[in-house]
Amino acid sequence: MRKPLAAAFCALAIAGAGAAPATAADAAPTGVGKVADTGSATSAVSGVVTSVEQTLSGLRGSQAKAVNFAGTVALSNCSGSVVRMPDAEDNDPALVMTNGHCLESGFPGPGEVLVDKASSRTFSLLNASGSRVATLRAAKLAYGTMTDTDVALYQLTTTYAQIKSSYNINALTLNDAHPVAGTAISIPSGYWKRIYSCNIDGFVPTLKEGDWTWKDSVRYTSACNTIGGTSGSPVVDQATNKVVAINNTGNEDGERCTVNNPCEVDANGTVTVRKGINYAQETYGIPACFGIDSKLDLSASGCTLPKP
Repeated sequence: MRKPLAAAFCALAIAGAGAAPATAADAAPTGVGKVADTGSATSAVSGVVTSVEQTLSGLRGSQAKAVNFAGTVALSNCSGSVVRMPDAEDNDPALVMTNGHCLESGFPGPGEVLVDKASSRTFSLLNASGSRVATLRAAKLAYGTMTDTDVALYQLTTTYAQIKSSYNINALTLNDAHPVAGTAISIPSGYWKRIYSCNIDGFVPTLKEGDWTWKDSVRYTSACNTIGGTSGSPVVDQATNKVVAINNTGNEDGERCTVNNPCEVDANGTVTVRKGINYAQETYGIPACFGIDSKLDLSASGCTLPKP
């Protein structure tokens, strides 16, 4: 999974990678236990510069022009975005979406679902060009899991209207329809300030990585070579600017179903390994689980998110 481990010793322990870096500046971007792209703080800074240059180059392309960093956030260890449900009201408390494996408390175990947990986590809100314009704070973790999907949703202390009024930034809207193969997508990473653009290649009935299993995952075409730190980035439909999935993992070494090497399992149980290919978890089912005031309601009709 695409997470840097500046303060996540548990992930390094999973991979057997040794001690965690002492500071964020020393940390290499990684997935769940992934130790790819390891290097010095200097090389990390160089990577950011390169990433920004690549982003600017990509934004010159006609297809990617509509997608920018507005509404994305940078976490200490991942990427994310301020999101809203299609029927959310402007005065609802805003939500930030990232991966379940990006939680400050560590990785939820298989079958574990976290609901309404205290949190005062902070998020750096970015504008269209990728500059930080504010620090947003969580009131609580509304929902988090790595079962069937890989998602966490934090409720903020601010509303959508307050964010719009103060910073002129709109939240990204979740699409409540299943994504379509062949759709042109962009993946803006708040952590790296880099935008990846490619197409949805197809869907995976079951995606397995280590102890975790995800259902009906999105597979990208090879152009979206997401790296550590991109975990939690929104996957945005270029035509509608709506979020259709959340970036979360990729097969690094060609291994079979191991941590940082997810494998595809089809309906017949056949396992396929695609080295270098990356994946996301669909988000179209999330809106059905949030009701009035954008509050979580796992008992709502049509809500299929795993329950505690």
